[in-house]
Amino acid sequence: MATSLYDLSVPTFLQTVSAVAGFLDRAATHCAETGADPDDFVDARLVDDMAPFHFQIECVAHHSVWGLEAVKNGAFAPPALVGPIPFADLRAMIAQAEAALKALTPEEVNSWSDKDLDFQIGPRRLAFTPETFFLSFSLPNFHFHAVTAYDILRTRGVPLGKRDYEGRLRTKPA
Repeated sequence: MATSLYDLSVPTFLQTVSAVAGFLDRAATHCAETGADPDDFVDARLVDDMAPFHFQIECVAHHSVWGLEAVKNGAFAPPALVGPIPFADLRAMIAQAEAALKALTPEEVNSWSDKDLDFQIGPRRLAFTPETFFLSFSLPNFHFHAVTAYDILRTRGVPLGKRDYEGRLRTKPA
């Protein structure tokens, strides 16, 4: 069975973006129950030379919504990073990403499958197809940042497990 561009991207992004929204909710609940301040997560890092929590959440939004925008427009140009913002705003950012993903239709996304994609960071320039962009760049980066955000929350005491990260599995219909 052939997999469409939509099937390759949008449901996969949605599964994890929804899971990220869920573990951000769990973090907020944990803070309410323990008296902790969720804004203390914003600059938290796993190690000193890694980007902070807010960067991880922004990248989840960028590699999903802006990854799809890149395919649509033929060039990867995510918006500038916002930087440290309150935890509530990070939750809103993920909610916006989830809504944007849900608004995409299979017909719309599949219509981009024959486009070329130009990717440039500094002097490095790469040419992708939509499929190779998702499979070799956008999805690996997306999952890296989602799991790093999850790990930061875990190391700060938020009670999360593997199922929180997996989100809602897309099982075979009964």
